[in-house]
Amino acid sequence: MNSNLTVTKRSGERETIDLDKIHRVITWAAKGLNNVSVSEVELRSHLQFFDGIPTEAIHETIIKAAADLISPESPDYQFLAARLAIFHLRKKAFGQFEPPKLKAHITKLVELGKYDSHLLEDYTSEELTLLEGFIDHWRDMDFSYAAVKQLEGKYLVQNRVTNEIYESAQFLYILVAASLFAKYPKENRLNYIKDFYDATSTFKISLPTPIMAGVRTPTRQFSSCVLIECDDSLDSINATASSIVKYVSQRAGIGINAGRIRALGSPIRGGEAFHTGCIPFYKHFQTAVKSCSQGGVRGGAATLFYPIWHLEVESLLVLKNNRGVDDNRIRHLDYGVQINKLMYLRMIKGGVISLFSPSDVPGLYDAFFENQDEFERLYLQYEQDDTVRKTHINAVELFSLMMQERASTGRIYIQNVDHCNTHSPFDPQVAPIRQSNLCLEIALPTKPLNNINDPEGEIALCTLSAINLGAINELSDIEPLAELAVRALDSLLDYQDYPIEAARSASMNRRTLGVGVINFAYYLAKNGVKYSDGSANGLTHRTFEAIQYYLLKASVTLAKEHGACPLFHETTYSQGILPIDTYKRDLDQICDEPLHLDWETLRQDIKTHGLRNSTLSALMPSETSSQISNATNGIEPPRGLISVKASKDGQLKQVVPSIDTLKDSYELLWQMPNNQGYLQLVGLMQKFVDQAISANTNYDPLRFDNNKVPMQVLLKDLLTAYKLGLKTLYYHNTRDGASDQHDDIISVEEEDDGCAGGACKI
Repeated sequence: MNSNLTVTKRSGERETIDLDKIHRVITWAAKGLNNVSVSEVELRSHLQFFDGIPTEAIHETIIKAAADLISPESPDYQFLAARLAIFHLRKKAFGQFEPPKLKAHITKLVELGKYDSHLLEDYTSEELTLLEGFIDHWRDMDFSYAAVKQLEGKYLVQNRVTNEIYESAQFLYILVAASLFAKYPKENRLNYIKDFYDATSTFKISLPTPIMAGVRTPTRQFSSCVLIECDDSLDSINATASSIVKYVSQRAGIGINAGRIRALGSPIRGGEAFHTGCIPFYKHFQTAVKSCSQGGVRGGAATLFYPIWHLEVESLLVLKNNRGVDDNRIRHLDYGVQINKLMYLRMIKGGVISLFSPSDVPGLYDAFFENQDEFERLYLQYEQDDTVRKTHINAVELFSLMMQERASTGRIYIQNVDHCNTHSPFDPQVAPIRQSNLCLEIALPTKPLNNINDPEGEIALCTLSAINLGAINELSDIEPLAELAVRALDSLLDYQDYPIEAARSASMNRRTLGVGVINFAYYLAKNGVKYSDGSANGLTHRTFEAIQYYLLKASVTLAKEHGACPLFHETTYSQGILPIDTYKRDLDQICDEPLHLDWETLRQDIKTHGLRNSTLSALMPSETSSQISNATNGIEPPRGLISVKASKDGQLKQVVPSIDTLKDSYELLWQMPNNQGYLQLVGLMQKFVDQAISANTNYDPLRFDNNKVPMQVLLKDLLTAYKLGLKTLYYHNTRDGASDQHDDIISVEEEDDGCAGGACKI
């Protein structure tokens, strides 16, 4: 290479490229890594240098050269690239590799308006010195390359217009902890901060996008999921749209329940006019969702829910597909179709489903969620009433249309509303579950708003985090992590702001949390079991029993300290009813694992002291946040030992954990023969999880005649999910063989952090 090439410095000055300096940096980054070649990275970099290359471009060229070498045979290049990226990032943030002192850093960023001033008000100089002693900046070196790029793109405090970065990852972790525990008693809060910092910065607890990006900044809205219910009135529709705009602008993923809106042609104002139906108002909601870009962290996104028996259902099911014209399509929302046992029975028995406008059948819509026997009684009554407007459709045809649209778009979701209410932490007679959220794992009560300040309305929020199962060696390891997660998230409810009163009052009264998991696929591989053959059933049962037990135990402890949540009496927990009492008994046929923990003592503790939180668990998608922890995504099997994530920063290669020792132990997604084993595992999880689970179904057309997945298979999986007690189904994924680059490397579009939000894509 020509050593006379020059580099253009930030000042505009030129000087000769210092190849020795580049060599030293790459050698430093390669220390302790296996099967990486410094000279190979140098060679690939040098080939791309040119005379006058900017300093910044040199750094980025070296980083990319290392990242391009990531492979199943040489996975440690992901850490080489990450260390080079961290070096570059710190130089951009601090002007040097060594981070500044904590107090000086906080003071500077408070003055810049980037950090919340409470950090200097709530902590003394002495305490900040102690906090600095907790920080281990070398933990930055444990990130993978995909993690560093996600940190840089989404989480680190920055100016997204000028691309200035103001912090590094360990400052993020310590200040999230300091913010969340700021109001704890001074005699023990530093202990909690240290424990929470250690748990998050060593990837034992994973935090979602709104918390990682927002806690420590002046923007105080960190709930991942917002559930907004709409009534059948213009005032409520407008209040719903206004609420959507407020929350989309603050990084939340939205669930909209629009199932009450009357059908096309319904009389309004006593017959003075015909109703325009659902579609114009759904379009109104889409406009609200897309009105804000969420500060560059993610785009706004929402899932809209309606019942399968709605009079307009045939038009609603096709709203997302690419056929048709814009007048009768609303493609930038996702949709959740609500089903119950009676609808499934009509399909199984080859019967018909009668479609109604909710406005024409008093009591039916509410009974759909609150009381299944009453729903069936009213449904049959209205079917036989000739004065009630209705149409009939063959049940198999309707379910087939729904599943065809689910298959072709991937984004028609399923909510089993009876399971959401019969296997629920809420008493459906007083607090029914009438919707879910963007990612189908939140199941919380809502009430429609009639105006933006309606004191009777209820907007449900849920605050999320996840336990990294890859960090679990013994099930008892879960207990301290569960307590930390519950304490931190419960504190966050008081720490954050609420732009709408209906959300504040609901959060204060119910204090709902959703703790999930990441790295499940690694957990199975590490334990030598698989998704598809039943070998993981017992382990899954034991693990999720422990998770729910320890989360409940932590919430009882908080209730002893601060009191139960004000609406604890609206939960089934208050009646001494636990998830282990209401699950689908069909699960006993696939797993005879007994309960191992002392549920009866816990039951009595809950009845005596109450719970601080109405809900504790929800299994969310976690594509982005799992990358930060170098973990597999949520409960999902990986598509390849290396996945190529396409993001705005280009293609990011993520390697499954411990690929060198467990390469043959992972069961990859398209190796699984069908969905049955996976659905069994999700059913076993749902036995314990008190909210819902973002569960996906996956199909490889090459496994079927004519490369086409039969409708019979789709309907069988749908019925299996219902039989096993699943509350919801999220994505329908179809394998596209054209995108397979290699047996081990699968190209995957970026899916954002689920309900933490935004536009989820596969």
